[in-house]
Order: sequence, then C-alpha cells, then structure tokens
Amino acid sequence: MRIHTFFIAGGLALLSGCQSLTQTTTDLSTPSKKPVQPAISLTKVAQTSTLKAVEVNDVWQRIRLGLHFPIPDQKLVNQYRQWYIKHPQHLERVSQRAEPFLYMIVEEIEKRDLPIELALLPIVESAFDPFAYSHGAASGLWQFTAPMAKYFGLKMNWWYDGRRDVPAATVAALDMLEYLYKKTNGNWLYAMAAYNTGEGRVLNAINNNKKQGKGTDFWSLDLPTETERYVPQMLALADVIKHADKYGIKLMPIKNKPLIQVVDIGGQIDLALAAELANMTTSELHKLNPGYNRWSTAPNGPHNLVLPVNKASEFALALSNTPSDERLNWERYKIKSGDSLGLIAQRYHTSVSALRVVNDIPDNTIVIGKHLLIPVAAKSPEQYAYSTTQRKLLKQKNKQGNKVNYTVKSGDSIWEIAKRYKVSTSQLASWNNMSSTDILNIGTRLTIWINTKSSALTRTVNYTVKQGDSLARIATKFKISVTDLVRWNALEKSKYIQPGQTLKLFVDMNNVRA
Repeated sequence: MRIHTFFIAGGLALLSGCQSLTQTTTDLSTPSKKPVQPAISLTKVAQTSTLKAVEVNDVWQRIRLGLHFPIPDQKLVNQYRQWYIKHPQHLERVSQRAEPFLYMIVEEIEKRDLPIELALLPIVESAFDPFAYSHGAASGLWQFTAPMAKYFGLKMNWWYDGRRDVPAATVAALDMLEYLYKKTNGNWLYAMAAYNTGEGRVLNAINNNKKQGKGTDFWSLDLPTETERYVPQMLALADVIKHADKYGIKLMPIKNKPLIQVVDIGGQIDLALAAELANMTTSELHKLNPGYNRWSTAPNGPHNLVLPVNKASEFALALSNTPSDERLNWERYKIKSGDSLGLIAQRYHTSVSALRVVNDIPDNTIVIGKHLLIPVAAKSPEQYAYSTTQRKLLKQKNKQGNKVNYTVKSGDSIWEIAKRYKVSTSQLASWNNMSSTDILNIGTRLTIWINTKSSALTRTVNYTVKQGDSLARIATKFKISVTDLVRWNALEKSKYIQPGQTLKLFVDMNNVRA
C-alpha cells in the first residue's frame, strides 16, 4: 500500500499557484470588480524550510490537506456553508455512504493530478447515493444523464447501468471533467458549472458577457438558477470539510487504504451465488455493485464485481472451484412453433450468443419440441432487494390512491398517459424509476397511482363482465362515470368489452345503496 505523507508547515499545508491570472481563462472565481485572488495550481510545493512529515490515516484528512480552491465571500457560498453547519447529520450520513468508495475516488483523482475538490462532487450530486435518480433523468453517484454516459463510454441496458457502477462511473466522470476543463480554457469553476448545465450554456454565457462588456468570471455569468447555486454549494462544502473542527462537523473517519477491489469474474454469475462465495449477504454485495439492475451480472459484460478487499481472495478461490455452468440457475424451455432464438432471448432478457454457447447451437436454427437451457434467478425476487424491480416495489409501498397497471401501446407517450390518468409526468416517471423525457417501449408495464373521490365506504370492486354488458350500463349500475371506468382499467372507449373480462371499479357504496 502506498503511504501518503504530507509536509506541514506551521500547521497548514502550503500550496502555491503558477497559473495565468487572465480573467477570461484561468481566473477561478473572483468578480471582475473585486481584487483578483491567486489562481489555482495543481502542484503541491513546500514553501518553508521548517517541514514536518505527517502520515495520513483518514481519507477525509487527506482531502483536507489537498483542498486549495479560494473561497470567496459570496452570498450563496455563505448560505450553503450555514446550511451544512446547521445540518451536521447530513455529512455524517454521507460519510457512511462514502466509506467503501472514497479512497478509490481520491486515488483516481490524484493519479490524474486533478484538484481534490472533485472528490466532493458526489456529495453535491447525489449525497454519495449510487442509487440516486434525479428529475432530470440523471443517475448514480456522479449523476450522469444517458447521453453523456454513452458519450463517455458507460454501458446501459436491461441488465446493467454503468452510471451506477461506481468505479466505471468515476473514471467516466473524471474523463468528462478533464474534457470540460480543456473546453473552458482551464477554469475549474467553468468546468464544474458545465458539468451541471453543459459546456454550451457556459461558453455562451461567457461570450454574451464579452459582447456586453461585462465581467466573464463565474460570478458575473447569467446561468440557470440550479447552476448558479451548484458551484457555490461546492465551494461552501469544500470550506466546511476543510475546517470541519472549526464548524463542529464530525465526519466518520475512513481508512486511508483500499477497502474494495474490482474482481474479474470472466462471465455471468447469479448475485446470490456470488454473495455466498464471498461469505456476504446478497444485499451487501449488491450495495457494492449497484450497476447491476437484476439478479445477476450482465451476460455480455462487464464481467466485474466489486468486493471488500478482505474478501476478494476468498471469493476468487471459491469462484475458480465453481464450474461456469454452475454459476447460474437454469430452466429447461421447450421450443414452440413461431419461436426463434431472438424472441426467446428477448423474452428472458438474455442474448442470442449466450443461448447459442450454453446450448451448443452452431447457428440460429432451433427445432420445435427440443429444449433449451435458459438462465433464471436462483432465489426468490425478494432476495435481490437492490434489483430495479424490488426497489421499484419498495418505492410504491404506502402510496396514496389506487394502483393501476398500464401496458404501453403504440403511439403512447408519458405526457399522454399522465394526462389520461390526471397525474403529473414527474409522478408517473417517479413511480416507474424513469425520466419524464424517456421514450416508452410498446408492451412496457407502468404503475399508476390514481386518486379517487373517496368516502369511508369507498370499496374496490372486481367486476366480471356479463353477456350484454356495456361500459355505459356498468357505469350506470355502480353510479360512476364511463370516463373513470375507462381510466381505471386502461381501456379505450372504441374497444368492446368481452364477457368474462374483469374490470376494477372504485365504488362509493353510499351511492349504490341509494
């Protein structure tokens, strides 16, 4: 393990800068009408002959010694500083969540010779919650949107979301920040603002101010409100972390050594089995590997698992003694007329190539009546508590209103469905772990919670359609509207109902008895 030693003079780590003070490029934060503060250097330089070597055992202390962005006396910076001071429990929770990953993030930042302040971005972005999902369709510790994630090399599919894979997303986020730093002419405040709102908006704001003869430092720019708050929050956080003792903030110490290790597993494996091999619970393993959406790793990779460093060797040995065909549970599927490898793979959310390898099929030819081996979960769904499905179910518990399951049809959009059920697009997206701008796939099942005018005697009635029934006749019988009947059951007015069909009704029994 690398031992980290800092040189302390007079109780403070000394940093010096040598960047240009050109205001439109490398100045950091100071408004043009105020004295210019020294720009930031990424090189640590001892400036005194009286030096004392200190070994750092806590990652937070390691971060404190490296923080060197100037903290301006700005209203929003001061407001956010006060918020963190008044809510110390927030940073206590963050420190607990950060424990497995913070050392790895700091190592990657220092390896690239980037400002250590960037290690604090996940606090602002997600409060160090790798499962975080924002209203703007950003996901993971570093809050990547899907387009940016793809651009910086992260995979996303039914099995896996690289935005939540902490090691992979960290590399992608730092790649993106380095890119933005270059695009914004070596200004870290610009780069962080661009990380939040996009480089185009930041560069346009700079150019607009230039044309109007205004200052072009960050504080002078006209940016979206969220971005104007984002950078001050980051700077306030850096100040609070650096002077935690002064502000009465207690951060749980995090050992300044590797706590996790990325292990190459070579292929797909059931997470429950992997947890057993590592002598962990499935939930403990999944919390370290939040990028996996389902009950196993992805069939087409990445074939990596994050494990506690003290369990990696034990796991690797157990895995080497587990044949590849025993790393998944298998179901025998009888091929039917109309089947193809593509359709079967799609139905079971696997790949054609995986089916061919497992079943020793040289091409895409399959025979009706023959059987295929298909991977399925070894445990009950509840055992995979951090899978997308289980997290969605947990989110929907204790919802107010009545639940409707809606199957997406051709031509549907989130806006149209939300309007039909009289809910907001943000509600609909939240209930289904998606963004309000996502494109819907035909056949996708959505959960919708609808409010009904209820009394103490409102009851849910499952009504079986009888011969001669119509929507109007049923609505009249139960004193409800046809519109509600259609809405509750995801029907179309132009479609006929069939005898034997079950409809869900929310009926005020007072009206029926009247």
